[in-house]
Amino acid sequence: MLTGLRILDLSRILAGPWCTQLLADYGADVVKVEKPGVGDDTRRWGPPFLDTTDGDAVAAYFLCCNRGKRSLALDFTTADGQAIVQRLAAQADVLVENYLPGTLARYGLDYASLAAHNPRLIYCSISGFGQDGPNAQRAGYDAMIQAEAGLMSLTGTAEGGPMKVGIAVSDLMCGMYASSAILAALHERTRTGRGSHLDLALFDCQVAWLANQGMNYLVGGAVPERHGTAHPNIAPYQAFATADGHLMLAVGNDDQFRRFCAAAGLPGLAADARFATNAARVAERETLSARIAARLSEAATQDWLARFAEAGVPAGPVNDLAAVFAHPQVAARGLRVEQEHARWGSVPQIANPLRRDAQPRLASRPPPALGQHSAEVLAELGLDAAESAALFARGVVGGPAQ
Repeated sequence: MLTGLRILDLSRILAGPWCTQLLADYGADVVKVEKPGVGDDTRRWGPPFLDTTDGDAVAAYFLCCNRGKRSLALDFTTADGQAIVQRLAAQADVLVENYLPGTLARYGLDYASLAAHNPRLIYCSISGFGQDGPNAQRAGYDAMIQAEAGLMSLTGTAEGGPMKVGIAVSDLMCGMYASSAILAALHERTRTGRGSHLDLALFDCQVAWLANQGMNYLVGGAVPERHGTAHPNIAPYQAFATADGHLMLAVGNDDQFRRFCAAAGLPGLAADARFATNAARVAERETLSARIAARLSEAATQDWLARFAEAGVPAGPVNDLAAVFAHPQVAARGLRVEQEHARWGSVPQIANPLRRDAQPRLASRPPPALGQHSAEVLAELGLDAAESAALFARGVVGGPAQ
């Protein structure tokens, strides 16, 4: 879908790489610029490390968000490195970066400098707190953003302390906001012929997707509390222990509640005026949950799930990741895949969930070794063998470890 689109990726860690991996999955040509000999920090964020065929250890973390890209190991703190980035930006449709505001301006790689030579460039800046405001110069990592932007106050049980989500969701959501903003900016460029500077902050994105909990506070005025697995606006909608594990019950309306009561053998709950409506059930959540918990503890998870499925009651098991990747739906949808890497052999990947015309989307290139495509990218810029060799010799450009 994005074949012919050129992305220059100066981002590291997760939010920016997640954005550019999505664009690569959709067909864009993504050149990832990394520091020679070091690369993206996440190459070393392990264990676990991929057991590569050539001993070039790479962390699973890096592999999760960098497929579809070509790696150019380049030191852009040098004048020669800056000139190469400027030439790449002159040919690019999109540039993505996640440095502290003002950092790239020191090297002539800020939006104003690059757009002067390529006014069609869409320049996407991802940062912790945005390009302005009192916190603009603070670095931002996912866990601190989850805390400062409110998510940790909503996560965990009332009895325990605040808790972060088990995945770096603030980073991931910022990357997804960035990818959609880039696509919107590309559409706008078809009308205006001009690019734009996109400013995405992890903090802003986390506040934006507080969603119903944010509106609960703005409308109701009460600071939301932690409810564990329970939903603040719906009941019964939480995890319950069974005789051999746990299941997640997700009753979304009054009719489903009546069907649940019948399937669970709790007809008295359906007839009780205290539980007749969702608002009433939320008000009586503790009493209702205690009755349901006692009943569900009497049988095994799969027994309950079979009954609820037959009754059309939404419920599912609480799976660990071993169970997830052994799930028949994962196999049927092709969500676990293997890609062959020229240096590393088989690399596992989790597929992009988008299907277009019933076909899954996945970038054809596996995640790159550091500097794997340096020589290739330089050749595309028109540098001859002698010029490239000189850059390698001076350490401005790096290639893969031998």
